[in-house]
This record gives sequence, C-alpha cells and structure tokens, in this order.
Amino acid sequence: MVESDQINGTPNRMSSVEEFCKALGGDSPIHSVLVANNGMAAVKFMRSIRTWALETFGNEKAILLVAMATPEDLRINAEHIRIADQFLEVPGGTNNNNYANVQLIVEIAERTRVSAVWPGWGHASENPELPDALMEKGIIFLGPPSAAMGALGDKIGSSLIAQAAGVPTLPWSGSHVKVPQETCHSIPEEIYKKACVSTTDEAVASCQVVGYPAMIKASWGGGGKGIRKVHNDDEVRALFKQVQGEVPGSPIFIMKVASQSRHLEVQLLCDKHGNVAALHSRDCSVQRRHQKIIEEGPITVAPPETIKELEQAARRLAKCVQYQGAATVEYLYSMETGEYYFLELNPRLQVEHPVTEWIAEINLPASQVVVGMGIPLYNIPEIRRFYGIEHGGGYHAWKEISAVATKFDLDKAQSVKPKGHCVAVRVTSEDPDDGFKPTSGRVEELNFKSKPNVWAYFSVKP
Repeated sequence: MVESDQINGTPNRMSSVEEFCKALGGDSPIHSVLVANNGMAAVKFMRSIRTWALETFGNEKAILLVAMATPEDLRINAEHIRIADQFLEVPGGTNNNNYANVQLIVEIAERTRVSAVWPGWGHASENPELPDALMEKGIIFLGPPSAAMGALGDKIGSSLIAQAAGVPTLPWSGSHVKVPQETCHSIPEEIYKKACVSTTDEAVASCQVVGYPAMIKASWGGGGKGIRKVHNDDEVRALFKQVQGEVPGSPIFIMKVASQSRHLEVQLLCDKHGNVAALHSRDCSVQRRHQKIIEEGPITVAPPETIKELEQAARRLAKCVQYQGAATVEYLYSMETGEYYFLELNPRLQVEHPVTEWIAEINLPASQVVVGMGIPLYNIPEIRRFYGIEHGGGYHAWKEISAVATKFDLDKAQSVKPKGHCVAVRVTSEDPDDGFKPTSGRVEELNFKSKPNVWAYFSVKP
C-alpha cells in the first residue's frame, strides 16, 4: 500500500465544518472522507461534495477527500484520483483485493485518520462487516448500521420485515411467515428458514402454492444473477439448480410474477434521530436482462394518492429497523388493479440517484455526509426547502437557518412539488444483429456537448 503526499486540513476548513455541525445540531463533525470506491461512484461523490462545500463554506475543499487507487486506476490516470486531495495505492486484481476488502478499507481509514468512509455502490457497500469494523475504530460509516443493512439488504429478510411493517407483498414462499416488529433487527433463523426453499421439490411445491408464472430468486442475487422466471413444474426442475449455482450459498425463495406491472421506487434519507424523508419517486420499468436501462422521475403512471402510499410505506419500513442514511425502496405496481407490492430495499445510494437530485433539488451524497454528522433532517437546509419550510439561500444559508430553525414533524409535513421531470439513460455498446449482446469496437470520435442541466459519466477502455 503506497501513500501519496498528505494534504493537511487548514484551520479555516476545520473551524467551518465544526461551526456548521454545531449550529445545525450535529455531534460528529466530518472533516475528511475516505472514498472506498472507484469509477463513476467515486467521481460522482467527489464532485457532489466539492459543489456542496463551495456552496456551504465558500471553499470547495472544506472537506478532505481521500481516494483508493489500484495499479489499473493509476495506469489510466482515473478521474477520481485526479479529483481527490490524497490517494493511497492498493493491490490490483479483483475487488476482494481492494474496494471490497473490509480489512484494507479500515486500515486505510485509520492510517489517513479520516472522519468517515463513503462506500458508494457495489464492492463493500452492502457488507455489514464494514460499518461494524469502522465503528470499533471510531470512524463514521456513511451508510446504515450493520443490523439494518443485514436485515433489509437481504431480499428474504426485507420481505418479512415489510410484512411486519404493513407493506403489501406479492404471494411468495414466505407469505405465511409472521415476524414480530420487535425482532425485525434480527430475524430468528428458524423463522427466516420458513420463508426459504432449499430443494427442487420444495421449490416446485412453493410455486404451486403462489401460482405460475413465478420467479425463483436468490436472496443475495442482483444484476440479473440468481433469478429465473418459470411457468410450470418442469421449468422449476430445470432451472432451480442454475439459480443456486449463480449465487453459491445464497438462500432461495419463490415469488409470484406480477403481470403488466411497473417497477417503481422511492428514495429515502434517514437520520439517527428516527426521522425519515421520502424524496419523491422514480420509475425504472424499462429494463433488459434484469438491468435498468431508463430511469425517470417523478412517477407519472400512478395517481398521486398511490404515490403518497408508496412513500409512506417506505418510511414505515425504514423506521421499523431504525435505518440511517440513504436507501431506495422498490415496488411492483400493477397497471391493471392499481395495487403495489414491496420488491426490495437497497441499503445504499443507487447509480440513478441523480434523477432524484434534479427533481428534489437535493445533493444526496452531501446529505449522506450531513446525516453522518448527526444533524437532524429537520435542520438540513435542503430538507427544509424540500418541505417548504423557511430557509436561507446561497453561501451561509445554514447560518440563517440555524438562527430560526424550528423542529417540524416529517410524518405530517407535505413536500413541495417535484421540479420538472428527469430521465436517466444507460448507454452501452451492443450489437443489434446479435441479440444486443455487449460488444466492442473502435471508437472514432467522442463529442459531448456540455449543458448546465445535463449530467453524464462515460468510460472508454482502450
């Protein structure tokens, strides 16, 4: 592990952050952050923090940003390395050697004496061992506690918790399982197993109960792995082992397929004081191979009262496990019946979060840092504006708010209307003559026209 020259925080930087944290009711000033990620995730976080710091303190480097860099990152002069104040070289190869290596992340965080660690998405972002290991060292994890992450990051566990919180679920192998709300943080193993199927015969029996078509799903799966749609008993027998093989060791469950359904989601932001904000909604129904292609917000395919129900159900779910940080609750919405069903909760910031940022006018990575400082949601300038509560504007707005801020009940507060409509699109190189399979080729020209209301991230591998 090689360390670059360290850039120490200036007294002005330190005093500004201290003053900000104290003025808004926080208890843990964050002066520096280790970005335990690379690529788009790291770049987006760093740019967001730079923008927020400039707007908040008049100094874009008010918070020190520390990066991790593999030999591969250094070879291509990765953008996140150039943006960071400081970087440490880490082993190359698979992410188990670097960005997903909990022990390494904690060692770097200690060595650089950062206040907090931001995990991003992918890599170690959903590993409950990371927040626990950092907490032992007195380092803030910009994400949920391990208990909430473990409970809600697991598809089976989150469905059981959803049922306990009164959130509708599709018929599935755990529909008959009841979980007391007081055990939501740690579902007893004997109760959890009742919702699983471990053999082909059990899978067939469960599919017959929930009805065809059904999905065989691995609880630890994602990105198209560990999921198969089946229409009859024979397909279950043919595909069950495939699901097991794609995500070895993962618990398996069965869920009814919702026909003619849309894939809708709600962005949450939660503080450690029990406050939960639902920051409008998104529609990610356009998918291919179980990956989102187009993401837009706010939702336009459901009536306002249903969208409100989606938001309130998501808030109940987060409160059930005392969630902290950013999260996304996903639903399936039936266009035929108008009913909605819980799908899963992602215990992290998602790739498509800029959609919410545009329509809610909230800097989500910066909000993660502010929440990490222990500041209540009702004191955060952007959140107050989101709910139409008095707020300042521009540089030092937080000082104006701290002088007049009054606590308000987020359970009863009404948010302002979304600012316009935003669409995010995944752009990839594919061959339309070969089933749209990912392909490679020679890039002849790159021409990106910059506009103030458009954000994009592209990577080209030589």
